[in-house]
Amino acid sequence: MKKSINLRLDEGLLASLDCYATEMERTRTFIIEKAISAYFDTLDEIISDKRIDEIKRGNTEVYSLQQVAEQLGLD
Repeated sequence: MKKSINLRLDEGLLASLDCYATEMERTRTFIIEKAISAYFDTLDEIISDKRIDEIKRGNTEVYSLQQVAEQLGLD
């Protein structure tokens, strides 16, 4: 199920969006959905890098698979 949101865009960005939509014979919504979906991959990488940095700094505790299994009683 899709939900509606309000979105404010810079005029230049909106013009580019319209050009892409027209060229691809798609709606603005289609282009925006694809762009957001593609950007999620980038965000995943950023978050992964942040978590790795936290581990390297010693700010996050790391558990082995064996430790997790033991804690859950799966061993």
